[in-house]
Amino acid sequence: MLARPGTLRAEGSSMSPSLILVNGRFSTLDPENPNPQAVAITGGKFSAVGDEREIRALAGPQTRVIDLRGRRVIPGLIDSHMHIIRGGLNYNMELRWDGVRSLADALRMLKEQVDRTPAPQWVRVVGGFTQHQFAEKRLPTLDELNAIAPDTPVFILHLYDRALLNAAALRVVGYTKDTPNPPGGEIVRDANGNPTGLLVARPNATILYSTLAKGPKLPPEYQKNSTRHFMREVNRLGVTGVIDAGGGFQNYPDDYKIVEELHAQGQLTVRLAYNLFTQKPKAELADFKTWATQVTPGQGDDTYRHNGAGEMLVYSAADFEDFKVERPDMPPTMEAELEPVVRLLAQNRWPWRLHATYNETITRALDIFEKVNREVPLAGLNWFFDHAETIDDRNIDRIAKLGGGIAVQHRMAFQGEDFVARYGNRAAERSPPIKRMLEAGVKVGAGTDATRVASYNPWVSLSWLVTGKTLGGLALYPAANRLDREAALRLWTLENTWFSTEVAKKGQIKVGQLADLAVLSDDYFAVPEDEIQDITSVLTLLGGEPVYSDGEFKDLAPALPPPMPDWSPVRPYGGYQKRAGKPGRPQAFAAACGCAKACGVHGHGHAAVLATAAPAADEASFWGALGCSCWAF
Repeated sequence: MLARPGTLRAEGSSMSPSLILVNGRFSTLDPENPNPQAVAITGGKFSAVGDEREIRALAGPQTRVIDLRGRRVIPGLIDSHMHIIRGGLNYNMELRWDGVRSLADALRMLKEQVDRTPAPQWVRVVGGFTQHQFAEKRLPTLDELNAIAPDTPVFILHLYDRALLNAAALRVVGYTKDTPNPPGGEIVRDANGNPTGLLVARPNATILYSTLAKGPKLPPEYQKNSTRHFMREVNRLGVTGVIDAGGGFQNYPDDYKIVEELHAQGQLTVRLAYNLFTQKPKAELADFKTWATQVTPGQGDDTYRHNGAGEMLVYSAADFEDFKVERPDMPPTMEAELEPVVRLLAQNRWPWRLHATYNETITRALDIFEKVNREVPLAGLNWFFDHAETIDDRNIDRIAKLGGGIAVQHRMAFQGEDFVARYGNRAAERSPPIKRMLEAGVKVGAGTDATRVASYNPWVSLSWLVTGKTLGGLALYPAANRLDREAALRLWTLENTWFSTEVAKKGQIKVGQLADLAVLSDDYFAVPEDEIQDITSVLTLLGGEPVYSDGEFKDLAPALPPPMPDWSPVRPYGGYQKRAGKPGRPQAFAAACGCAKACGVHGHGHAAVLATAAPAADEASFWGALGCSCWAF
């Protein structure tokens, strides 16, 4: 579609823009103005979107004009389900295997980190990866961990299903032959009854998380630094908004002090809407009664605000998913415990979210929601289920009738192989049935459930939505349950604003909305499907201010202090690991554009390079043959 003639401009605006962006391929997700030529930003909002000549004419003496060099621009991505507050407190301590494609590389990173980590600190790999992403298709053995780290405690969390502890970690946490299995978990033992180092969730992950909680914590100043680096990492991937789903061992208000200090100091670089997650089995109602006197939904501002209850409402309704084992049945007390909590929330007009993997759990929860709705109408409350991998058509229609939503996450990209092994390919085709949800009129948004299960990388989720494939390469979904690229992007932007009750405030590049956007490393709408997962941002704006920049824009965002402590894995490795060896992309891009447009840094013409350069195995050798280190257009 062509851009509308003329420029859409905020009414009554007499100020000159602080920033004008030109020469970008803008995907506004505004059907009335889908492909403008330029954008102006004033007072943290989009003030004009349209014709370049008209927008340039708005510039004043202090206006900065940035040439985006033909790059794709999208609204800032919004993650409807992440644990960024808890994740931020720990990010600098964690070695991330997110994106690592071989176990050999993962173990090399682990050995290097063991060598630099001082006693009594641990080396932790806390989720964000799957054994299926490794070329070897397996996890490390306990013998391998003990050989790498005979003295340094090592803790490795894999999805919801297990944790691996080396002998040093077992000694520190104190698990012995006499330690009983906790409820819902197993300490795996050898023939003599001694713990081996393998912890298994049977059926819930409490044993995994409670063991992790025994490790050292960072001091407050380090936690602030860690949170800033985690936010910068998601900014690097184009994320400008997060709905924080709470989490186990994330108590309110104690564990929110760091993020609230950063907010007060103006150092948040993502917009945070947070849900409150009960921490006390059998005392959930008391938690929510107390919190209802302390905070109200929507309290806060555009950067940090309260969003309601969940994803844990009551522990008896939590069906932790581990597709390696049978589906857990929720206890018979579930309804009696859930109903008073839901009624309290509805009476206080608190939106809520409920973790529910399996259709059977959703059926029982909806029975309660419908009962409460007859007494306290739920209309206008933006309540929703999280996950819903096995939901059926009847329950989708029940949610639609009640005006609820479903937040989907790309957990199947990490464990689709396990689901298929247990339930078969046919069942996996609707796990979850996103197209059917949309057809029923249910509000649907996308997120990650990072950091302890899936990775926080939104482009892995977008790739999963479009291709239907796992990180291990297994094709899960037929075309009938896959989305086109624009529909998938809408779930990561515009549609997620319903889940934080911020519709029309953000999610589009549109006059009057918050000026959050990402300028992409590669064109999301043009790259091969397999390369969607490799996209990053080269310039991310929050309210019109750069919060991440790279490449030709690298000096625009303010620098952060180095990660603390000095042994932090973030210093040498960063976060999500770039895939090695994406063959042929520069050549393919040049062939597709057929032009003499220059590389953004060194001026090599695409068409000229294509005509003269021999085929190359990867980007490094392609540009290296020309004496150039620039690997991006």
